[in-house]
Amino acid sequence: MTEPAAGGGFYAALQAVSAATLVHDAEHILFANAAMERLLGYDQQALLALPPYGWAAEEFADELRRYGNRCLTEEGELPSVEIEALTGSGSRRVLEIKAQRAMLDGQPCAVLTGQDLSDIRHVQTSLLDIGRVLYQILENNPVATLVIDKSHRVTHWNAACAQLTGRDATDMLGRDDTWRAFYPEARPVLADLILDGNIEQERQRLYGRRCNPSPHIANAYEVEGFFPNFGRGGRWLYFTAAPLVDVHGEVVGAIETLQDITRRREAEEELRQHRNELENMIADRTAELLSTHHELEAFLENASVGIVATAHERVQRGNKKFVEMFELGDVSPHGLPTRSMFKSDEDFEALGKVAYPVLSQGGSLLHEMEVCTLAGNLLWVQIIAYVANPADPTAGTWWLLQDRTEVRRVQRELELNYERIKQTNSRLEDAQNQLLQSEKMASIGQLAAGVAHEINNPIGFVSSNLGSLRGYVEPLFGLLTLLKKTPADALPSAVREELARVDAAVDLGFVQEDLPLLLDESEEGLSRVKKIVQDLKDFSRVDHADWQDADLNAGLDSTLNVVMNEVKYKAEVHKDYAVLPPVRCIAAQLNQVFMNLIVNAAHAIVERGTITLKTRAEDEWVCIEVGDTGCGMPEEVKRRIFEPFFTTKPVGKGTGLGLSLSFSIVQKHGGRIEVDSEPGAGTRFRVWIPVQPVPA
Repeated sequence: MTEPAAGGGFYAALQAVSAATLVHDAEHILFANAAMERLLGYDQQALLALPPYGWAAEEFADELRRYGNRCLTEEGELPSVEIEALTGSGSRRVLEIKAQRAMLDGQPCAVLTGQDLSDIRHVQTSLLDIGRVLYQILENNPVATLVIDKSHRVTHWNAACAQLTGRDATDMLGRDDTWRAFYPEARPVLADLILDGNIEQERQRLYGRRCNPSPHIANAYEVEGFFPNFGRGGRWLYFTAAPLVDVHGEVVGAIETLQDITRRREAEEELRQHRNELENMIADRTAELLSTHHELEAFLENASVGIVATAHERVQRGNKKFVEMFELGDVSPHGLPTRSMFKSDEDFEALGKVAYPVLSQGGSLLHEMEVCTLAGNLLWVQIIAYVANPADPTAGTWWLLQDRTEVRRVQRELELNYERIKQTNSRLEDAQNQLLQSEKMASIGQLAAGVAHEINNPIGFVSSNLGSLRGYVEPLFGLLTLLKKTPADALPSAVREELARVDAAVDLGFVQEDLPLLLDESEEGLSRVKKIVQDLKDFSRVDHADWQDADLNAGLDSTLNVVMNEVKYKAEVHKDYAVLPPVRCIAAQLNQVFMNLIVNAAHAIVERGTITLKTRAEDEWVCIEVGDTGCGMPEEVKRRIFEPFFTTKPVGKGTGLGLSLSFSIVQKHGGRIEVDSEPGAGTRFRVWIPVQPVPA
């Protein structure tokens, strides 16, 4: 080692060196050239302020210190060491450090040179990572993969390949007889041919037409082959091979992948068999369809209904029945406008409006309407229609037409007869109801006449006896009064004592006062009985069953007396009668109307209420009004009250015939019934009767 003449010249020489250089004496850093400053990220002043090992990472500082001290004590260049430096920016860099002792001004010092290994290490680490990733890709790839090198030795044999061939990687790696895993005797595998470069010459001999260049990878080939030694019944494999080249384009190996396509080939075989079966079936079905077509043609032509196919509003074909129904004669149905089968544009458009919503959805139409023959005659037909293409209902439509003209005529006659029967039945019901009512009223009248006959005689002699009794009693009371006024000493003692005893026993004064009152009440009761019998006769009018003039005020009063038992516990009755002219009517029937209205009014009152009876005359009409303060009726009930058998009363409480019969009676008299009602506001019926009606 030479000793430098002066420190300045030595440092200048080191400054010119391109390698990063640093000089220290174990205590202080004496010098660092510009390359070292750039490498460590410190300027000269900052470096000189650090201890000789202060720029090393903490875990490498002690190693750097020992290396520097060793350099100061040993001769020659020391072996290099690798440490990590902590730069001024805080980053770490891997450095290779070499040290050699030098004498500066007679003192030993350590000269350290550093080479940055960070980029080299990064590249090395990246290459290792890539190698590991490639190995994992090959090993974990679900596709069986093998790789051979330039010497045809196996370098990779992944798990999928081991599972497919049954040969473990430990058995195959390093071997150059790859064929043993696939064939019973020696022959090159596809990767061998790729590596040798003679695949074009050998592929026809070894694989026939099954080996072809890959459409995706240059210089790669693919084959499908059957391997009988794989699995129980052998396997079909799809395998590809491609060359591996280095950076200079030299082929250094080959990679081959294998996929088990046994299921696909079996599926293809099944598909071929199925296709053959299907072709045979199609041939059979074609023959059947041809036979069916001939039968269908015969059926369409000879069907008992008209069958017609239309497209674009024109007839495409029509059978014999269609020609017959529409009287085409010698005119061909083909090309006939469909409009010609309708008597008007309105009918033609109406069918379109009905048919389009159904046919456009793929449904079938069932419709009946009137059409017109070519000769102008009208037919009533039943139409069944469907389309072949729901997306275009005008492109092709089949129509089945059945002539129902005679059926329609008979049906209309049946409908007319049915309506006549309904009307006759309705009249019979009205007649029956009126007959029942007449019989009921006649029975009531006969009962009233019988009661009057049976009661009048007893009432007559009772009334006569009461008159005689009053004539007998009054003189006796006069004698008794005279006896009481006679002085006691003027009467014999026996008479006086008997008179006193009788007076004490019966209170002759009270009897003399009470007996006339009892006779008056008895006569009043007899009068009331006579009045009830007469009102019952007047209500039923059994002796006036024909049309005659009647006082409706009197009829209303007699009806009220008959039903008073239904009314008196529910309502107070207010009367407002006007003077009415005699009305030509059947009084008993109108009395029945009044009775129904009054009884219904009483039934409509839940608690105590009021029933108002009013009469008035207007022009040639009289009006009888029955109002109540009951519960009233909603509109839906009011619309139905005159329907037969309609009732709002519980089962067993009403027949629903009262107002229906009343309506019929008023109609019979040429009158009308009006009703006003609201829920909670009561009801008011007005019966209008003409003074001189024309009997129905």
